[in-house]
Amino acid sequence: MLTLLSVVTSLAVAAAAGERPALVVEGTQPPAHITRAVVLTPGEGPPVVLYAAVSLTDQRLEQFTVMAFVFRADRSLKARQVAPGRHILEPRETKYSTLVVDGVLLDPTDVVVIGINQTQNEGSESWWRAELQPAAEAAVVGKKD
Repeated sequence: MLTLLSVVTSLAVAAAAGERPALVVEGTQPPAHITRAVVLTPGEGPPVVLYAAVSLTDQRLEQFTVMAFVFRADRSLKARQVAPGRHILEPRETKYSTLVVDGVLLDPTDVVVIGINQTQNEGSESWWRAELQPAAEAAVVGKKD
């Protein structure tokens, strides 16, 4: 409980320091997708993407992974990062989680794009996968400043 309080407090402080939306992309016929994502930039430490992932199926998802891309103002790719796998997304459930954008400085003009790049149904060995980079590049090119 103390850890949860610490995370919530940290995110509240981060939100006070700076918040901006992240663009969301997805693959074809995804079993889950991200409905909302914001980049929280604290006064100290790396930026954090807070997102809501929603299951679109009636099956339990054993795990899913999220990928983020950072693009410079000129729309060139600056960084690509995969979050550690998230476990258990119940049918039609919304789960909130974070992705720490580490290893790269985030400039105010950078654009962050996020999406679910793979999921696995409970009890299955197969994965649904999506190559998100082309969708991320297209989203940034189409973004108006």
